[in-house]
Parts: sequence; structure tokens; C-alpha cells
Amino acid sequence: MLATTCFHGGPYTHFTHPTATRHHKPYFRLTKPHSTHSICTFLSPRRLTGNRFTIRALNRDDVTGSEKEAKPFFPNLHTVKIPVGDRFITVETGQIGRQASGSVVVRDGETIVYTTVCMSDVPSEPSDFFPMSVHYQERFSAAGRTSGGFFKREGRTKDHEVLICRLIDRPLRPTMLKGFYHETQILSWVLSYDGLHSPDSLAVTAAGIAVALSEVPNTNTVAGVRIGLIGDKFVVNPTTMEMEDSKLDLLLAGSETGILMIEGYCDFLPEEKLLEAIEVGQDAVRAICKEVDNLVKICGKPKMLDSIKLPPPELYKHVEEIAGDELVDVLQIKNKVPRRKAISLLEEKVLSILTEEGYVSKSESCVGAEITPDMLEDEDEEEEVVVDGEYDEGDVQIKPVFKKPTPTFYSEVDVKLVFKSVSSKYLRNRIVKGGKRSDGRTSEEIRVIDAECGLLPRAHGSALFTRGETQALAVVTLGDKQMAQRIDNLVGVEDVKRFYLQYSFPPSCVGEAGRIGAPSRREIGHGTLAERALEPILPSEDDFPYTIRVESTITESNGSSSMASVCGGCLALQDAGVPLKSSIAGIAMGMVLDTEEFGGDGTPLILSDITGSEDASGDMDFKVAGNDDGVTAFQMDIKVGGITLSTMKQALLQAKEGRKRILAEMLKCSPPPSKKLSKYAPLILVMKVKPEKVNLIIGSGGKKVKSIIEETGVESIDTQDNGTVKITARDLASLEKTKVIISNLTMVPVVGDVYRNCKITSVVPYGVFVEIVPGREGLCHVSELSSDWLSKPDDAFKVGDIVDVKLIEINEKGQLRLSRKALLPDQGTAGGSKDSGTPQKSTDKSKPRQSTNTPKSDGDKTSESTFTKRYVGSRKNEPKTSSNKSDAVASGDGGSALINGEAQVG
Repeated sequence: MLATTCFHGGPYTHFTHPTATRHHKPYFRLTKPHSTHSICTFLSPRRLTGNRFTIRALNRDDVTGSEKEAKPFFPNLHTVKIPVGDRFITVETGQIGRQASGSVVVRDGETIVYTTVCMSDVPSEPSDFFPMSVHYQERFSAAGRTSGGFFKREGRTKDHEVLICRLIDRPLRPTMLKGFYHETQILSWVLSYDGLHSPDSLAVTAAGIAVALSEVPNTNTVAGVRIGLIGDKFVVNPTTMEMEDSKLDLLLAGSETGILMIEGYCDFLPEEKLLEAIEVGQDAVRAICKEVDNLVKICGKPKMLDSIKLPPPELYKHVEEIAGDELVDVLQIKNKVPRRKAISLLEEKVLSILTEEGYVSKSESCVGAEITPDMLEDEDEEEEVVVDGEYDEGDVQIKPVFKKPTPTFYSEVDVKLVFKSVSSKYLRNRIVKGGKRSDGRTSEEIRVIDAECGLLPRAHGSALFTRGETQALAVVTLGDKQMAQRIDNLVGVEDVKRFYLQYSFPPSCVGEAGRIGAPSRREIGHGTLAERALEPILPSEDDFPYTIRVESTITESNGSSSMASVCGGCLALQDAGVPLKSSIAGIAMGMVLDTEEFGGDGTPLILSDITGSEDASGDMDFKVAGNDDGVTAFQMDIKVGGITLSTMKQALLQAKEGRKRILAEMLKCSPPPSKKLSKYAPLILVMKVKPEKVNLIIGSGGKKVKSIIEETGVESIDTQDNGTVKITARDLASLEKTKVIISNLTMVPVVGDVYRNCKITSVVPYGVFVEIVPGREGLCHVSELSSDWLSKPDDAFKVGDIVDVKLIEINEKGQLRLSRKALLPDQGTAGGSKDSGTPQKSTDKSKPRQSTNTPKSDGDKTSESTFTKRYVGSRKNEPKTSSNKSDAVASGDGGSALINGEAQVG
């Protein structure tokens, strides 16, 4: 039999297995003869004879000295601790994923990220982009959970995982060398999550280290950090608890030489404060990269520089000779589609010449003739006539013959790559040297803006925002909590978003035909950027209890469609009647870094409101959203090896001026936003009851709340543990009816309250039960039914009779004791019934009872209803509370405040 239990007592673990007979059941005993070995011995009742075997497993941690050097487990294992902020991150390579080109395990606290880099063995076809893909996954097991799905495993990539994939990809791509076409894949997994240390910035750093250790040729090591602003102090890689109080969420990635990527969100942070945060992040990134470079020198793999294949250098000159003059004219076409078609035709012409016809350089065609020997027989030796250009060589005369140059052919891929590069060069040259862009603007000019609200009559809010050839149609939908977006996160806490923006980029917006399917990574990223930009201007849930959904559909695109979504979304929110704190706008900034090449003075040229071609041919795409006071969201990607802080400062200040101009144009919107709730928007009433009364509304298994919805016709009733009740309806009548029912269910009775026209629901030998309000009953004892002696209640009362009663007692169980006798005239009680003996008969059971007073709030003397509607102030027909305390009815537990339905912006 085999041993199945292992005991670790030293560097070796011994399993001793004797021969056991079939008839004797063996047993095992653990013996420890000395401190370094443990022996698990299986014994038999009979004498131990026969063969034995021993299994020894090496324990790496306890092996020391020459034995460790002779038989190491992982000879290439290297571990480095790098200081980041107020703690260390641990980087380990050489133990896990050894067959990958580069693999690394990075740890921060108890959060662990494992990242690998692999390449294909055969290069793919050359293209104008680096063939790299990034996949990031958060394993539920990292937090001790499992998936809630049927298959109990992780499904498709979630939106926040897609966003982290983009964070990893964007800073790495500019560092990759051109001409390397082996498909590269970066895989990243969160293996452990402690709930305190975020894995996203750690994943960026892990990917940068893995690429640096791999064979992928890159220029610089990349690292990423998060910067928070807690109080007035900037914190590097703050914990999730610290981020709850942070005014800034900045994720920065870069190298030792410069900043490669920033993305973040803040609450109207001034540009100067944002630059301070970037400087703190840049210093932290430099420190990490310096330590990683030392690790790469020890265990990094040689880079595959011999696999880089670039187009022939002379091809650039040939393309300029063929298409240079025409490119100058084509790039001056203002409209995008005609310019794109003209460039496409020019590219076809260049391809035809260089790949099919063959090209002869102008310099080669002008070269002098080559001398070719021409053997001629001299018939008359005596007459020697030497003609100009001929050489007398005796019997042989050599005549110059012009040889036709041989045409040169190039591959289609190389020609396309070079043509794109040359087009970018000519565009940059026009901007820097000519001072004008393709559409004729200067570097700081904004395109023409047009805005219109209220396009869609049935939508709760809509706006069409057009800036040049970029156009966004924004639509706002309002709803209750059921419309909120639910997010399945790593920690397992149900996360619900009451505001979300969804961005779509159909192929028709660029005049193309393409595939329509699930949202792309670009759509998810742009939508999140616009969503986080608008979030700081939204009212609190207490002030505006709606779930808000914004849809931004890009109908035209020529640069900065995400910032058009910010502007259009802001106008649509105002049109939907959402009371925004202020208006905000977004702008995209570009840059031409090396201006000396094109006749500039070397200073980076910053471009405001860039177009698509300027984004593709430029060196930076810097999106900034906010208002005059500060920034709410920002995102920067670059195509060069890094930019300095001074360049970023120039871009931020120029972006601020651009935002001011855009905000001024948004104020000219025609027609303007309505700033009132649409008549098609649902109504929401917010009530407050005592938390212990919530169960009365829900009922057993939700039966009560379902019956109320069926009876009144409201859309939903949402209850919270803190006593907040939200009623959503399409009309005011059903809302009022539901409010009355819930108020009665949750009322707080007060001894001495009087209830008029109450129905008897049952008659028992010791009294009658009276429904004082719908859903609440009390007992009127036989002794309290009449001033005269009454032997049996059913002698004078029956079910359905209408009586007036007074609350005289509430016992410890909350049961109500009522009295009819207390209201009779002979008892001297005001408001008593004139009939001393006979109860009032019910003539119309379907008619609702009318109370002498409206319910009062517990603590406040008025019950105020919370309606989200287009009017302002309290309702004109709201009944006032009676001053007659003896006739007061039981009040609802809590009042509610009227929500101002008119949006106030600014």
C-alpha cells in the first residue's frame, strides 16, 4: 500500500513502506528520531521483513550550504523589494511561468498579480501598428469567492477588466521598436486580493517588468502608480480605504525619461494641483524603473533586435518624389471625407508605380551614358577621322551607348507603411512651418460648434452636439432603483451605479461599413471617461432620487468624440431636468514634439481640439474635461518615448482656455435645455418611516407590497433598511393612493387620537375589532361599546357597521385598545355621536372613509410629500393639519420633502 500523508519535519521527508500481508491490516506510526528528519512508518503485526522503499522530497527553505548550491529548485529565481510610497512591493521572477519569454509575480501587501509575456515564433505580416494584445483577469478565488454563474468559472471580460487592459496597453505601446512584427501577448491575472491594495496599478507595473525581462525589443522600462490626495497630502499607491477620502484618483505610467500615460478623475481640481500630483507620480515611477533596470541586467533575456525589419531607407525618398507635390495640395482639403478619398487615390497611384510598373529615381535617369564597347571593322586604315565623342583605339572604335536604367520594385506592405509615414511628415510640416492645419485653423482655434436640445419628444432628455465634423447624439433616461446598473466585483459586495453613460461608435459615423456587435474596448474606455467627467456635477440621491442613464451615439467622427459626449451629455442632462451643480465641457489636445525638423524653434507645439488626422499623425492625445474652476476627468496617450512636466503644463493651461470657449458656445444652444422633467418621466415619492415598520410594508414573502402595487397601479415600491421608501409611478393619482396606504400601515398611534367612520371587521364575544385605518385594527371591548350595559356585542353591532372610536391604550405588544363609549355625549366628550346606542349603518361600503385630519409626521406636525415633478414648492391642494388635538388621527411615521423638479444650473 502507498502512503498518502506527508509529514514535514526537516529538509527531507521519509516515507517508509514495509511489505504488508493480505490478512493483516497495516497501520502507520510517526517517529521522529532527530530534529531534521520525520519518518512515517507503516507497521504490520507480524515481523517486518522484505523490501523497503523511501521517498525523499527536498524542502527548499531549509536546505543550506553546498547542498542548496548543488541541487537548487529554481536556479534563476530572483526576488527584489522595491520601495513605493510608505511600503515595499515585491518582484519575483524565475519560479512561475519559466517557459514564457518573460514572467513576473508582483506583490503589494496580500495582493498578488502574475503577468507573462509571450511571442509567436513566426513574424506576422508587417503593418502600421505593433501586434500586441493584453488580457487581464481578476480571479474570484483571489478573494476567496467563486463565480455566481452556473459553470462556476470566470466568464467574459468585465468592463472594469477591459479598462485595466487599456491601462496596461497604452504606456507599453510607445516603447516598442518599429519593425518588430512577432505577435506579442501579455496575460495578467490577479491571484490574491486583500481588499486594501488595488491590483490595477500593480498590473501596469508587472506588465512593464515582464516586458523588460523578455526578448521583446523595447526602449524603456515602464511602471505605473496611483496617486491620491488625502487632505492636502499626495499619497503614492493609497489603499482602498484611503481612496474613500481622496479628492483625486490619478493613475500614471511612465519611464525614467518621461510620462507615457495618465488617466484620472477629480472633483474640480485646479490645474496647478494636478501638475503637483503628476510630479509626485513621476518621481515614484522613476524610482521603480531604476530598480527594475538593475534586475534586468541580472536576469533579463537578450532582445530580438535581429528580427526588426524596416522598409528600405531609399523608399522614403522615392515616395516623396512621386507624391510630394500632390500631398501638399491634398492635405489642404478641409473636409474629412473628400480629403480621405484624395489621399486614398494618391496612395493607389504610388502603389501602382512602386509595385507594378517599377520606379526609376530622377537622379538615376539624369546620369550620363555608360560607355559600351562597340566592335567595328576599320576598312580604310589610311583615313583616320576621329569624331567627337569617339576614341581612337586602333582597329577598334568604342562608341558611347546610353543604357536604360533598371526600374526598382518594392513590396506593397513597405510602400503603404512609407506612404503613411510621409503623409504624416507633410501634415506636421504644414502645421509647424505653415502655421495652418488641414482645416485652416491656427494651433489654438476651436472648430465651429452647434448645439440643439429637445430633438426626441418621447425621451426624457436629448441633445445633439456638433463640433466641426464630430457629432454626438446624447439621450437621458430617468428611472427608479430597478434601472440601476449592478456590478459584480472582486470583493463580492453588491455595487450599484445610479448613474452610467454608455458610448457607441457605429462604423457609419466615419462613412464606412463594418461589423456591429458587443462594445469594443475603445467604446468602453471612452464611455467611462465621459461618465466619470460628468459624475461630479450630479445632485445627490437625496436631492434627486432617480437612476440616470446617458446614451451617447456618435453620428459623425473626426476627432475627440469622447469629449463631444461630455458636452452633449451635459446638455441632455439639463434638458431632462436634472439639477446639475454646473456645466462642464471637454476638449482634446494634440502635440507636435520635434518641431526643429520642420523649421520650428524646437518648442513642442500644442494643438487645441484636434481632428482625427492630427491624432494619428501627432505625438499626443490629451483629453481634459471640466469647467472654469477645475478639472473633473483627464486622459493622455502619447506616441513618443515620453513628455516632460513643462510640456504637460502648457497643454493643461491651453486646454483650460479651450474649455472656456466651448462652455460659452454651449450657452448659445438653440433650442435651449428645458431644465424641467419631461411629462413622460416617472414620478418618484420619497417617504420616511421607522425602520422597524418596513416589514409591515413588505409583508410575508413580499405579499403586502405586491398587493399594494396591484391595487394602486404604481410601477415599483423600493424599501430600504433605514426606513426610506421610494414609490415610482406614472401618474399622480396612483402615487397619492399608495402614499395613503403606506402612511396608514406605518403610522404611529397616539393615545387620545380619534378615528371617525371606522368599519367593524369582526365581532367576538368580548368585543368588536375596528379597522381604524387600512391595515390597522384595534379591539373595542364590550364594556367600551356603549354607555349602557351590553350583554353581547352582536346584540347591537355586526360586521360592516361604521363607528367612531378613540384610542385609549397601547399595550406592550403594540395592540390597540379602543373605546366608543368615550365619544358618547353622556361622557362629556366633544365630537361624540348623537346616537347613544345604535351604530351608524354602512350605506356605501365602497366609498372611502374620510378622516377629520390628515396624517402628521412623527416629530413634525405636517406630512410633506416628496414628488419629483415639474413644479416647484409644495402642492397647492395639500390639506393642512387640524389644530383640534382631540380629533387628531394617527400620523405617518415620517414625512418627506418635496423635490424641486426644476433644474438649477450654475
